[in-house]
Amino acid sequence: MGKHQKRIASPTFWPITRKTHTWVVGTNAGAHSKETGVPLLIVIRDMLKIANNAREAKRIINEGGILVDGVARKDYKYTTGLFDIISLPALNEHYRVLLDANNRFKLYKEGPDAVKLCRINNKTIIKKGTVQLNLHDGSNILASNDYKTFDTVILSLPDRKIIKHIPYKSGNLAMIVGGEHSGEVGKIKQIRKVRGSGTNTVVLSNEKEFETIEGYVFIIGESAPEIKVI
Repeated sequence: MGKHQKRIASPTFWPITRKTHTWVVGTNAGAHSKETGVPLLIVIRDMLKIANNAREAKRIINEGGILVDGVARKDYKYTTGLFDIISLPALNEHYRVLLDANNRFKLYKEGPDAVKLCRINNKTIIKKGTVQLNLHDGSNILASNDYKTFDTVILSLPDRKIIKHIPYKSGNLAMIVGGEHSGEVGKIKQIRKVRGSGTNTVVLSNEKEFETIEGYVFIIGESAPEIKVI
């Protein structure tokens, strides 16, 4: 995506109409990439519907009335994405960004004590052998080497301290964040490792049994989910 964004060519997971206007707001660099996030203006105008147009949404955002993961964001092009917590202090409302069954972003109500779930996408070793966890939202956090790729860490907000660790393993609960089963929650039955350059797959079950690729699996709990799910 370039500096300008046409509605018809915008990502399919943006919950906007495609043919009402030619252009839609683009994204600036942020915690999430352009391919996995949505501009804050769209969240305010099209998802929360607390603004009638872009001008009103920009004013609300510029006044610091919107918090993302506990931090006021005044850039209307700021990119927010999966599992972010959107807070409106003036209304005492809090929401978590998730995907619905149509693979579109949707906001789910949360309480004021909502925590942030982050998947570990990678680990790197920095100076003096310190382990750095590279999280799904583009942020990094220092930790021990006890954590593994695809594990989930629960962070307190806004200080982003690890308060719980949920391993990526059979028996734990996961939410699917892409593909045909987007938005579904199931228990992991088997993790199928593929040798070579093939993609690992995961078998899950809820009312039925299904299989998806490893990259779509996001651990959300052990015996019970750590977040509100529908």
